This record gives sequence, C-alpha cells and structure tokens, in this order.
Amino acid sequence: MNDTVKPDFYDPKAFFDGMAAAGLVVPTAVLGTFGRGAKFEEVVNRFNDLVNKIAKDDGAELYAFPPVMDRKIMEKVHYLETFPHLCGSVHSFFGNGLDALRLAQRAEKGEQWGEELKQTEVVLNPAACYPVYPTLSGTVPEEGRLITVLNWVYRHEPSLEPTRLQSFRMREFIRVGKAEQVIPWRDMWHQRGIDLLTSLELPVSSDVATDPFFGRGGQMRAASQKEQKLKFEVLVPVISAENPTACCSFNYHQDHFGSTFDIRTPDGEVAHTACMGFGMERIAMALFKHHGFNPDTWPAAVRQLLWS
Repeated sequence: MNDTVKPDFYDPKAFFDGMAAAGLVVPTAVLGTFGRGAKFEEVVNRFNDLVNKIAKDDGAELYAFPPVMDRKIMEKVHYLETFPHLCGSVHSFFGNGLDALRLAQRAEKGEQWGEELKQTEVVLNPAACYPVYPTLSGTVPEEGRLITVLNWVYRHEPSLEPTRLQSFRMREFIRVGKAEQVIPWRDMWHQRGIDLLTSLELPVSSDVATDPFFGRGGQMRAASQKEQKLKFEVLVPVISAENPTACCSFNYHQDHFGSTFDIRTPDGEVAHTACMGFGMERIAMALFKHHGFNPDTWPAAVRQLLWS
C-alpha cells in the first residue's frame, strides 16, 4: 500500500465498508458479530498454520473445547467480580405450553422476552484458556504442562470498531509449572510474537498492559497488574495510529489458577501459570489494513511465509 496515510486510513467505517466490498466480511444487524468470507478465513487458517510451524518442537498438547463452558468455572475464578460487563450467560426455556405461548407472543410483539428463560449450566467462554485449568487439577510432571487451544471467545463489547468483536477466536498456549519455568516461557513467546508479526511486515510495538477490570476496585487491580508487569501486548495500528490494536497478549497469572483449581508441582507447591494468545481476527484485519484487501497482491515475503 502507499506509504502516505490517507484521511480515511484509520476511519473504522471506511475500513469495515472496504472489507465488506471486497467480500472479506459479511455485515450483520448486531455490532461485533459480522461474518467472515472465504479470503478472510483463508488468512486466519494460514496464520494458524504458521503458528503451528513455529511451535512444532515445543511439545504442546492440543485441546479443543466448544464455545461454552461450565458456569462454575466463571464463578470460581471470580470473573463476575472482575469482568461482569463482559460476561455472556446461556439461558434457555424450561416452561410448559402456556409459558411457551407467552414467550412466542412477546417475541412477535417485539417485546423483551428474556425473562421467560432461565439460566443453564453453561456460559460463553470469556477466554480461550479458561476451560483448560480445571482439567489440570492435581500434580503436574516435573517439566510442567504445555497446552494449546484454538477457541471461540465471547465478550459483551458491541462496538462500531471492527476489531472489537463480541465473538472471536483466540489461539492460545498455556504453560503450567514452577515460576522459574513459566516466566521465561512467557517472555520467550513475547519475543516470538514480536518477531512473527514483524516478519509479516506489520508495524509492531509492544507495551505493558492491563486487563479491562470493572469498577473502582478494577482500577487498583489494573495498577497492580501493570506495576508487576504481569501482562504485555504486541500492538499494530489498525483503527488508530495513536491507540494501536492489541493483536497478541502475554500473561503471567502467578498462582491464581493453580490455587483456584488445586494444581500442584511435584514438590507440593501451588503451580504457576502463564498464557499467550493471538487474536486471529485482529491479526487478519491488521494484514488487510497494511497490505491491502487482496492477498494475491501482498508483499512476496509475506506470501512466502503464509502460503509456503
């Protein structure tokens, strides 16, 4: 693309409309829920294959989970205390014939009908790694554990900004073990993430980050998280030059999940955990933003990496 930044280069609507016109995305009526076209999906799949190549000798165990999980996990990790504004709960119908008639009538009239439903045992996954931790309860091997997942994630963040989706995919790796195993692993992947996106000729930066904690107590949590440098993000300007988009993140949880789910090291200590994740849709959009809507015209070096 031309190095000169056009006036609408960071216009969210112009970017989204351009992707739609190119068949990359399929607009829907609800913000943050657009469909993905064939070219978009091909780029996501090619990037995922590239991650597989980079991590092929790491020995990660592959898990796959549905986009829902046991709601007790959400309760146990105190998600409703820290991120209530992002959660998604699955409700369903448990009534009789008359209840069903009332439900249908309210829907036909355009009225709110959610109160006719009741909570189920599942919630939408708020993070790709959350279903993994309960499966690790007990003692991990001396070398620890390494798990990788590609999961759909839900966060209630309806927005006109294309990169802020309500439902999206995260490719994550989760490392479990002693602190001296987990922290260097997190830092190694941090550098890997920078190198990977740089190799795709994206303008990359990195910074200490915080999670979007809720409320006044959340501000204190965020300050502590930032002071301890528990979270890093690799950023690429997609919607804003001043506020680039986080395309991958690297998190050290200390012993939070280890103590919550009773994960232990062989010496009986509470295990530490870290995770790193690529936002698959965001990385695809970063590539379309900087290299154009037609992957056939992308720089040769980028195509070589993704299509080799």
